Amino acid sequence: MTLQKKVQVIGGGLAGTEAAWQIAQAGVAVILHEMRPLHTSPAHHSDHLAELVCSNSFGAQASDRAAGLLHEELRQLGSIVIRKADEHQVPAGGALAVDRGAFSQDLTRTLAAHPLIELRRGEVQCIPESGVVVLATGPLTSPVLSDQLRGLTGLDYLSFFDAASPIVMGESINREIAFLASRYDRGEAAYLNCPMTRGQYLAFWQSLCEAEQAELKDFDRESARFFEGCLPVEEQARRGEDTLRYGPLKPVGIFDARRGDWRSPENQGDRPYAVVQLRQEDKAGQLWNMVGFQTNLRWGEQKRVFRMIPGLETAEFVRLGVMHRNTFLNAPQLLYNTLQFKQRSTLLGAGQLIGTEGYTAAAAGGWLAGTNAARIALGLDPVVLPPELMSGALFEFISSASPRHFQPMPPNFGIIPTLPQKIRNKRDRYGAYRDRALARLTTWKSEVVGPGIQGPIAVF
Repeated sequence: MTLQKKVQVIGGGLAGTEAAWQIAQAGVAVILHEMRPLHTSPAHHSDHLAELVCSNSFGAQASDRAAGLLHEELRQLGSIVIRKADEHQVPAGGALAVDRGAFSQDLTRTLAAHPLIELRRGEVQCIPESGVVVLATGPLTSPVLSDQLRGLTGLDYLSFFDAASPIVMGESINREIAFLASRYDRGEAAYLNCPMTRGQYLAFWQSLCEAEQAELKDFDRESARFFEGCLPVEEQARRGEDTLRYGPLKPVGIFDARRGDWRSPENQGDRPYAVVQLRQEDKAGQLWNMVGFQTNLRWGEQKRVFRMIPGLETAEFVRLGVMHRNTFLNAPQLLYNTLQFKQRSTLLGAGQLIGTEGYTAAAAGGWLAGTNAARIALGLDPVVLPPELMSGALFEFISSASPRHFQPMPPNFGIIPTLPQKIRNKRDRYGAYRDRALARLTTWKSEVVGPGIQGPIAVF
């Protein structure tokens, strides 16, 4: 088939690099736009593609861990990013970590040598109105392109500062302490409530005030000045002993029905002194968001302090709180699970821009967006990754979560459909998730990818 236009990929990070490679491997010509070195960002230090800006780790390597399973899925799908990560791996315990410089330099050379990839240096100030386009501009999208995105999506669908609360695995919450209830029993009981006595609250408040915060980068501090609607929970706590009790931990109107009728005079003394609420994050109720707990505490401190909350003593966090400069779309409002925009089927998104977290998730988004961009250019139907896969579950989540409360999501087992049988041992359960995912991937490749595009699985 003769193509009328080259596919365009905007952004040379992990997602854009992966997308461009998959498009070219499918036999479709692609232009990869990267603004560096003509225009720089506050986070980058070189002009290489796929530069790792915060860490050299792609996360846990074992395939019975969320990140490790995603690594293995991408290996089997022919990911160039994971292939180069494996080649440039450095010792890091159980993590897949790389030599940052060698990794990005090798990817840059490899893509530049591909006969179907044209690398253009310069800032893209306008999203192309025609042709197949992949947007992979990352968390530090330039102001000019951000304005373009605002015009395309509407201001309400774009965030510029990521202040996210921790998310807890539902099965790790102690339901003998936490209870479902709505305030004053109004409407459906939609929140899990962790009640505190005065002594428990004061101990928690003191630890929260004294906990160590992470240091914001200069560009994060600049962004934070303009984000007044989401004060970190530790900053609220430092304003006074009762600030949280009149804010996110307000106990008014919340009662545990297991203790009887809250209207009865004999139960008035059972009212909690403070209450931490958790909101259901996914359709299946496997993930719960700590309401009002946006935080800039160090990750180790978050685990230590938040496990002081009754009911969360053994909480398993699938995402910890973050506060940093980030541009991300309200994906459930805007994207299908093929990563196509609902408003324009020839426009696709990938990477942190679409609300996924982590290097490996960015590469996975690049793989799917690139594969589907190539398929669209060749007149084929786009593919959907099975939800039993870590990658498929991640893209299903970001395209179907509640738009009202959407926040970026990392790979985690809480978003994968539950197993038909209950397995209590966590390691065995995660191993079963892995085995099911990889078996499903094998059949899916033969059923869908094989007959369509052989390119994404080939090695250049």
